[in-house]
Amino acid sequence: MTIAATVDRWEPNPHVIAKAGRIIRAGGLVAFPTETVYGLGADALNPEAVKRIYAAKGRPSDNPLILHAEDAKQAAELVEFNQAASKLAAKFWPGPLTFVLPSKNIVPSETRGGLDTAAVRVPNNPIALALIHKAKTPIAAPSANLSGKPSPTDAEAVLRDMNGRIDMIIDGGSVKFGIESTVIDLTDPDSPLMLRPGGLPREEIENTLGVKLGFPDDVKRKRSPGTHYRHYAPSLPVKIWHKGDLLPENSAYMGINRPDNLGDTPSILFASTEDYAHGLFAGFRKFENDNHEVDCIFVEWPEDSSGLSEGLRDRISRAAGII
Repeated sequence: MTIAATVDRWEPNPHVIAKAGRIIRAGGLVAFPTETVYGLGADALNPEAVKRIYAAKGRPSDNPLILHAEDAKQAAELVEFNQAASKLAAKFWPGPLTFVLPSKNIVPSETRGGLDTAAVRVPNNPIALALIHKAKTPIAAPSANLSGKPSPTDAEAVLRDMNGRIDMIIDGGSVKFGIESTVIDLTDPDSPLMLRPGGLPREEIENTLGVKLGFPDDVKRKRSPGTHYRHYAPSLPVKIWHKGDLLPENSAYMGINRPDNLGDTPSILFASTEDYAHGLFAGFRKFENDNHEVDCIFVEWPEDSSGLSEGLRDRISRAAGII
């Protein structure tokens, strides 16, 4: 059975964190909250521990993992930092921004998905940072769910997917953002690429760098997790809803705007784009696990592509299988 322990987000119990750190150092798996989603952590520098992540999730081994570092100094021990990375790290770390950079030899091929690059970030969550510190190693951590399913935003969702598959879950409550980090390729600092939109909007990165983020080809896109397989999908089919559309019978609905014929349709209405991003994956899981007799989930397509809406569009598209 998987151990589950609840801690305070701001003052996590040091005994729980110490136990989790020992599990990581021994090659085990610990699920923990970040500010984006819950991660499934292992010692990023231990190839056998990393293999356990792929096995627990049922994740293809060519899908790279994000290395979570305690600070920029530790991150720079893993990848070849450049001026652009240093500038962004100073402004946005800790936070929901991941860099893809040339990997140093210290990072095993298993963690990199066989690539010559590695993805790294510093999470903005006291529990995550305390765990990395106690583990005394960077932690490789994809989302703590079965591969392809919606990412978990609370410990209950982790337990549903991972009970018996991993050693421990640290329950730190609901996460802040609800979608994963933004991933950018900085291997060419003069031509940075947006690999995966997420918790940090494109505009903030571009304003800091003073250049536009380009769009990757299929080869470079594979340097990021969550981009070259169907992801984030519940067991029910997901379909796109545009404002003005009517809902068919036997469906569920999520979005900001209210369909004209919503009626008694099982639904989740959000007050803002931020709420929508935070609740998307949790909503998928709610409809998946409730006993509503529905055939599919309709989700509103964000008409505005700026800010968090870009990340929302990406997750919705992948859940619907149209990327």
